[in-house]
Amino acid sequence: MTAILTLLIIASVIVVAIYFPAWRRQFILRKPFPAEWLAIVKNRISFYEKLSTDEQSQLQEMIRLFLAGKKFYGCNGLQLNDDIRVTIAAEACLLLLNRNTGIYPRLKHILVYPDAFQANHPSYNPDGTVVQGSQGLLGESWHHGKIILSWDDVRHGAANIHDGHNVTLHEFSHQLDSEDGISDGTPILPKNAYQSWAKVLSHEYQELQDDMHNHHRSVMDYYGATNPAEFFAVATETFFEKPAQLQKKHPELFAELQKVYRVNPIDWQ
Repeated sequence: MTAILTLLIIASVIVVAIYFPAWRRQFILRKPFPAEWLAIVKNRISFYEKLSTDEQSQLQEMIRLFLAGKKFYGCNGLQLNDDIRVTIAAEACLLLLNRNTGIYPRLKHILVYPDAFQANHPSYNPDGTVVQGSQGLLGESWHHGKIILSWDDVRHGAANIHDGHNVTLHEFSHQLDSEDGISDGTPILPKNAYQSWAKVLSHEYQELQDDMHNHHRSVMDYYGATNPAEFFAVATETFFEKPAQLQKKHPELFAELQKVYRVNPIDWQ
């Protein structure tokens, strides 16, 4: 009798594990996308109107799943509202369009400050020097399920889509990078894609470091020369905000990023 009961419990757990995520997804998506949220997306996300109808539907679906699965915290007196939550969710989910992937499965907590915040751990400059003490930051991404963002910089990044700087895209690309447990500038890729990715990204990373040391202009911010993880994040910002320039100056890098993100932001300009 005890053995039968144990088997029934195990079977129940297996059934719940298999079917609960699908049921929860259906439950979240059962209602239409709120009109108030759509107004925020259209107002804040300049790319939205350039997306195809299918991509707009994808984005709306992912925003709902994102907001249902992540906990937001207002810091330093910031009062959270739908404008903050929906804007961050929409920008984060732009990176997931047309990709067969989860909605940042490792991410659980999003801390939002009103503006730049102070961090008391060492940081690294692109030239390799270590900066000790309190640092003013715009965003941070952590392996253990947490992102920290400055709302002021989120807003500015969303409003200016041509300067190559977007803290939300930057920090959420770090989340994609670390989904395999390692933040090394290489997101999860198809098995046959790693060799090409490593070859192109290592060459482009070295080229950015050379441009920085020789004071040559680059379409990418020199912060990307800090390490491979920061290079991927900066390259992601550039891919979405300066796609034509990136494709012209670094066609192989553009092609590798397009394989990852499954969109062509040149069509959105």
